[in-house]
Amino acid sequence: MAAPEGQGCDLAVRVLVTGSLGQLGSEFVSLIGARGDDVLGLDRPEIDITDPGSVAAAMAGFEPDIVINCAAWTAVDEAETHEAAALLVNGEGPRVLAAACAKLGAWLVHISTDYVFSGDATTPYPTDAAPAPRSAYGRTKLAGEIAVQSELPDHHYLVRTAWLYGLQGGNFVKTMLRLERERDTVSVVVDQYGQPTYARDLALQILMLLDARPPAGTFHATNGGATNWFEFTRAIFEQVGADQARVLPTDSSTFIRLAPRPAYSVLGHDCWSQAGLPGMRDWREALSAAFADGMAE
Repeated sequence: MAAPEGQGCDLAVRVLVTGSLGQLGSEFVSLIGARGDDVLGLDRPEIDITDPGSVAAAMAGFEPDIVINCAAWTAVDEAETHEAAALLVNGEGPRVLAAACAKLGAWLVHISTDYVFSGDATTPYPTDAAPAPRSAYGRTKLAGEIAVQSELPDHHYLVRTAWLYGLQGGNFVKTMLRLERERDTVSVVVDQYGQPTYARDLALQILMLLDARPPAGTFHATNGGATNWFEFTRAIFEQVGADQARVLPTDSSTFIRLAPRPAYSVLGHDCWSQAGLPGMRDWREALSAAFADGMAE
C-alpha cells in the first residue's frame, strides 16, 4: 500500500477499519494484515462513528494514515420509518470521521451505494450521474457522500458498490442457500437488474486504489457484467449442484417493501480506466471464487 505523503515506502501504513465485523470490513482486516501493514479493526461498541469523542479516542490511540469506513445503517426498509436514526449513522458518522481525518492528515475511504441513484436508468450510471435517491436509505447515504466531500475534499475516495455478498454476515447468497435447503422452489424477481459483488474482490480493488493513490474522487466498484436477481439465484443454485429449475421467475409486484428497490442499478466503470487501473472481474467468475473460498460452508 502506498505510503502517505511525506513518508518513505519502507514505513508500514496504519489503517483503521470501522465496521470491521461486517462482510466487507472483515475482509479488509484480513487482507491488510496479510500485506504487513498495521491494521486496527473496530466495530460497535468499541467505536461509535457518530460520536466525535469516540472517534477522537480511536484516532489518538492509533494515529491512522488511512481510515476505511465500512460502518453503516444497512437496514433499507427500516430506514423508511427511522430515517433520523439512519441519517445519524450514514450521514453524520462519515462527517465525524472525515473531520477527524482532516486533523490527522489521513485519507478516508467511504463506502457508498447504488441507492443514491433513482434506479430507473437504461444504461450504466457513470460516477458523475446526478444522484436522485428514492428511499430513506439512499438519501442518508448521499448525505454521507456530501459530508465527506465537504470535510475532506482532497483526501477521500467515495466508493459506490451494489449487491454485496461475502463470507461473513448475512447476505442474499446465504439467504438463497438456506432457502435451497428448506424449500422445493424459490420465487425470485426478474425485473431488478444490478451487479453482484463479492466482498473480497471489492476489498482488493480498493487496496489497489490506495496503492495507486490517484486524486481524490468517486469510484464505482462492482464486479463486471450485470444480471437480475432471478439469474443470480440460478447461478447460486448451480454452484451447489441444485436444480436451477427450482428457481421460479416473478416480478417486484409480488414483493411489497417499505423502501422502493431500484429497477436498474448498474454502475459504470469508466472511472478505473481513467485512473489507469483495471476494473473488477465478471460477477460469475467472482461467484465461483466465493464458493471456492468457502461460501457454502
